[in-house]
Amino acid sequence: MLDKIKNELHLYEKKFLKELSEDINATPEEIAERQDMPLKAVTSAAGMLASKDIITVDKFSTENISLSEEGEEYLANGLPEHRILKALQDFSSEGKDVVSLDETIERAGVSKQQMNFSMGILMRNRWAKIDKGNLSISEDGKNVDLNELPQVKYLQFIKDNKQVPSDSIPEEYDEVKKEFTKRKDLFNITVTQDFKYKINELGQEIIDDGIEIQDEATQLTHEQLKTGSWKNLHYRGYDINASAPNYFPGKVHPLQQTIEEIRSIFIDLGFDEAKGNILESAFWNFDMLFQPQDHAAREMQDTFYVSNPPIADLPSQDLVEKTKAEHETGGNTGSKGWQYKWDVEVAKQMVLRTHTTGLSVRYLSEHEPPLKMFSVGRVFRRETLDYKHLPEFHQVEGIVAGDDMSFKNLLGILKEFYKKLGFKVRFRPAYFPYTYLSVESEIYVPEKKSWMELGGSGMFRPEVLEPLGIKTQVAAFGLGIERLAMMRCNVDDIRQLYQSDIGWLRQLPVTKNIKSF
Repeated sequence: MLDKIKNELHLYEKKFLKELSEDINATPEEIAERQDMPLKAVTSAAGMLASKDIITVDKFSTENISLSEEGEEYLANGLPEHRILKALQDFSSEGKDVVSLDETIERAGVSKQQMNFSMGILMRNRWAKIDKGNLSISEDGKNVDLNELPQVKYLQFIKDNKQVPSDSIPEEYDEVKKEFTKRKDLFNITVTQDFKYKINELGQEIIDDGIEIQDEATQLTHEQLKTGSWKNLHYRGYDINASAPNYFPGKVHPLQQTIEEIRSIFIDLGFDEAKGNILESAFWNFDMLFQPQDHAAREMQDTFYVSNPPIADLPSQDLVEKTKAEHETGGNTGSKGWQYKWDVEVAKQMVLRTHTTGLSVRYLSEHEPPLKMFSVGRVFRRETLDYKHLPEFHQVEGIVAGDDMSFKNLLGILKEFYKKLGFKVRFRPAYFPYTYLSVESEIYVPEKKSWMELGGSGMFRPEVLEPLGIKTQVAAFGLGIERLAMMRCNVDDIRQLYQSDIGWLRQLPVTKNIKSF
């Protein structure tokens, strides 16, 4: 086992370990020089040996302090507060204990900004007082020996030592050092990394067994193969258990993966894809689906209405009149309609589509049965934002029209669709304004041991089809895609799908099917 470990060591690892066995306190720079290795190779070898538990690497950060150009200038000419005090001392020796600020600024050779900063220091140390724009030196100020001030001594200490480790500064300067923390422009602060190495038990076993330094073959040449000299070369063994860096390849977002998989399933089932605008008239979004104009879903709290453009262009007058008749009297369907006066101005209102079913009836108005169509698109509703609701989400919608189309055929299509997605499905009766019979699809979630509603479907009512001149049966279905993506990604909050959480996205597999049931 020990021979295997030694054989798998890189040449640089062997050199590093050999040097460390002779000088445990060697620095990376010393090891690089003695073993003729690049410094980067030394640190890399240390990391590889540490990962194999052969050595232990302790890292230490050292803060080093030196004077900046400004600090050098202040040491040579005096800190602003000291130059002001020196000026006041000079004025006092000339018999003037009270002088104006302007006089002091000129004599000290400081700026007004430096004067304002220095006044607080002069007051705190009781070196001077200010009264009505005039400065007066105190008795304490007169007796200050500027060369003996701790601030001056501290700056001189830093200059004399050129670059001082922060933890090596004598305790006598602790207060001054703390004072200068707000005057960082006086100093240059650099941080260096120091390393201390320790040979572990396994490393000592390797050293005791002996380390042989010899060149290793990394690439065979044509000449070596031709002459057979490759037989005498030394090859380093490969550690198949060695750690490798994590790579995060590009991948399709899980929501987009789900959309593309749904699209692929419908295309395989022979459906044509249709697309439409997100801005739609109330006529196509509501009225053509036999949804009364006083329906709660049309209220401002449920639907986004837009003011630009203010109204929509409606289709042919014939289709408008037929739709009006369906709402008011039921037309020629035998229905009584909704028994109210239909308003064309309400139908002209512009909305952000609340579903993609409006696209389905548009498609029916432009294509003759038999047909199979699906669409995938964004829809908008005035939902309260929470863990399972968004005001903007995706919906997949589909219709199948034909003479032999029946409710039983619809259930068969849905069952096959959910089967291809990997779900077990069941159906329960439901109500929708524009379909009859109507059902909701529920899929089984093993982790929760429960059924979850995923979409609605049904047969379009005669009131929807008659204005379009459709004589055949038309089955319609739709489901929200986000809820499906949530389950496949094991996400409990729908907002997770739209947050830029790079950590979560990196952990998701690249494969097409994130999760199947």
